[in-house]
Amino acid sequence: MTMDMTEGKPLPLILRFTLPLLLGNLFQQTYNLVDAIIVGRYLGTGALAAVGASSSVQFLILGFCIGLCCGFAVPVAQRFGAHDFSGMRQFIFVAALLTLACAAVLTTVCSLLTPQILRMLSTPQDIFDNAYRYLLIIFLGIPCMLLYNTLSGILRAVGDSRTPFLILVFSALLNIALDLLLIIVIPLGCAGAAIATVSSQAVSGLLCLLLIARKNALLHLGAQDMRWDNRKCRQLLLMGVPMGMQYSITAIGSMMLQGANNSLGSLYVSSFTAVTKIKQIVLCPFDALATAVSTFVSQNYGAGKPARIRQGLRQGVAAGVLYGLVSGLLLVLFGRVLCMALVDAAESAVLDAARLHARCLGFFCWLLGLLNVLRMSTQGLGFAGRAVCSGIMELIARCIVSLCFVPRFGYTAVCFADQSAWFAAVCYITPTCIWCVHKISSSFNTKTPDLSAAAR
Repeated sequence: MTMDMTEGKPLPLILRFTLPLLLGNLFQQTYNLVDAIIVGRYLGTGALAAVGASSSVQFLILGFCIGLCCGFAVPVAQRFGAHDFSGMRQFIFVAALLTLACAAVLTTVCSLLTPQILRMLSTPQDIFDNAYRYLLIIFLGIPCMLLYNTLSGILRAVGDSRTPFLILVFSALLNIALDLLLIIVIPLGCAGAAIATVSSQAVSGLLCLLLIARKNALLHLGAQDMRWDNRKCRQLLLMGVPMGMQYSITAIGSMMLQGANNSLGSLYVSSFTAVTKIKQIVLCPFDALATAVSTFVSQNYGAGKPARIRQGLRQGVAAGVLYGLVSGLLLVLFGRVLCMALVDAAESAVLDAARLHARCLGFFCWLLGLLNVLRMSTQGLGFAGRAVCSGIMELIARCIVSLCFVPRFGYTAVCFADQSAWFAAVCYITPTCIWCVHKISSSFNTKTPDLSAAAR
C-alpha cells in the first residue's frame, strides 16, 4: 500500500507512480465530461453553456481546496521519506482538523455568494437560472470534495497512487449512472448533473476512508498521535495555503478571461466550454506526471538525497515536454472532431470556434509540460511561497489578454490567453526551480531538513 521512492531508478519509479495517478485523473475528469456530454446532447447548447459558465470560479474555489490538500500532503511525504512515521501521523491528525475547518467556512461563504459570483462573471441572462442551480449544488458539495482530496493526497504521499485510482474508477461509473438517472429518467436538468457529481465525490471520499481503516495500518492514528501541535499546524499552513493560493490565483485570471468570453455571447460560451472539457482530458497527464515528480522529490528531500532529486527532476521535465508535443499535435489535427463529442454536428458555428481554440492551444502544449513539473517540484521541495509567484505571472498575463486584447480582437484573443499565461509562468519558474534545488543541495548538513525554513 506504500512506495518508497528514495531507492531505485528514478524514471521507472516516477512512471510507475504516474500511471494509476493518470488513470485516476482521467476518471476524475470524466465527472465533468460526462456531465457536459449528457447535458449538451439531451438538454441543448444553452444548458451546456449554463454548466460551463462558472467553470473558472469552480477552479478558483475547488482549486484552492485541492491545492490546500496537496500542500498538507507535502510534510507527510517528507516524514515518510525520512521514516519518521510517528511524526507523519501527527501531521495527518492536524491536517484533518484544518480540513474540517476549511470545509465549514468555504461551503457557507460560497453558497451564500453564488448569485453575486455569476453576475461578476457576466453570465448571460438566458442561462443564469440553470447556472445558479448547478453552481450552488457544486458549492454545497465542497466537504465531499475535500474529504476525497485530503485522503487521496495522504495515500499518494506514502507512495500509494493505486488505491485512489481504483476508487475513482468506481465513482466515475457511478457518476455516469446517476447522470443518466437524474437528467434523462428523472428530468432534473442541470441540477441533476451537479447532484450526480457531488454524490460520486462523496462516495469516493468514504471509500478512501474505509480502505485506509481496513488495509493501511501505517496511517492508523493512535491516541498518542491525536494531539494538537502548533508547530505542525504552522508547517501545514505554510505548505497548504500557498499551494491553494497558487491554484486560486491562476483561477482568478481564468475567471477574468471567462468573463470576457461570456460577454461575447452564448455561442462562444458553448465553444469555450467544449474546448475546456476536452483540454482537461488531453492535458491530464501533465498533472499526473507533475504530482509523481513532486512526490519523488518530497520523499527524497526527507531522506536527504539531493542527487536523486536532480536526476528525477531532469527526467520528469523531459517526459512532460515529450507528452506536450504529442498532445499538442492531437489538438491541432483533431480538435474539431473531439469537440463533436459534446456539441451536435449541426452546431457548425460553435464547432468552428472550438476548432480554432483547440489549434491555438495545441502549438504550445509543451510549455505546460515544463511548467507543471517545475512548479509542482518547487512546491514538493517546500518552497510553496515561491511557486505562488508563477501563478501571479499567469494572472497578470490573463488579465492583460482579457482587458486589453479580447475587447479588440474578440474570440481570437481568447484562443491565445492560456498560452500567454503558460509562457509568462515558465519564464519565472525555470530559474526559480533551479535555484531552489541548488539551495537545498547545499543545506543538507543535518540528516533531517528544517521543513518550516524551506517553506519560507
